[in-house]
Amino acid sequence: MIEWGTMSRAERDAAYNNTGAVKNSATLNAARAAESAAFRAAHPEHLDLRYGPKERNTWDLFPAADPNAPCLVFIHGGYWQRNSKDQFANLVAGPYAHGWAGALPGYTLAPDATLTEIAAEINAALDWLAEHGPAHGINGKVVLSGWSAGGHLTALCLGHKRVSAGLAISGVYELGPIRDTELNINLQLTDDEIATLSPLRLPNIHKPMAITYGTAELPPLVLDSRHLHGKRAEAHLPGALIPVPGGDHFTIIHELRDADGVLTRQALLLV
Repeated sequence: MIEWGTMSRAERDAAYNNTGAVKNSATLNAARAAESAAFRAAHPEHLDLRYGPKERNTWDLFPAADPNAPCLVFIHGGYWQRNSKDQFANLVAGPYAHGWAGALPGYTLAPDATLTEIAAEINAALDWLAEHGPAHGINGKVVLSGWSAGGHLTALCLGHKRVSAGLAISGVYELGPIRDTELNINLQLTDDEIATLSPLRLPNIHKPMAITYGTAELPPLVLDSRHLHGKRAEAHLPGALIPVPGGDHFTIIHELRDADGVLTRQALLLV
């Protein structure tokens, strides 16, 4: 059990510090970025397509041979304030190897955008995909996925009309504790945002959503995943809870990168 009320500020910061918890995270991040650059270079036809007015309001699309194939839309992580879509392109490679399309939206980072604005950008990106995706060879069902902050945005935006199902990876689904950590320096979460943007506080969305975490992850992320699945299970909503044995916050996404990965196989089951 996490005794949040008795913890110091340093302990609260450490409770969400994935980089500090995984000692080789820098090496894993560099490898992912290099693999993503190679994947983008091999599929350069539909990159940086603009969906909105801000600098990061762009899509990378990787259409399949069949325009009606399912599409994995992957939202990158970084606690809503780090990273970019181009560093995560290799994570659509697993489903892509099975004939799926892949797509990654960019979004403005905090503090240049509030979390309310970030969520609105993801919904705007999905609006664009609904209208313009077919012109770029993407016309099939969309499975929305994301990791870390992207897992949160997956759960939050699952209700979009273009989305058929979700795969939320290592997300934060209750924002209240974030307010008491260094992450909030840039986010500046308001009481209203915590209430309206925490998936654990919101009505269930009646679509399939698989929820996954690594068993070696930090306790708050494990607990949020288990609690969100439990909330949905009480309403008899479809979607597996997938603990990835030994997976930490940075290795769990290998299971989506790889064609035979656990999360790739789970994604294929969602359509």
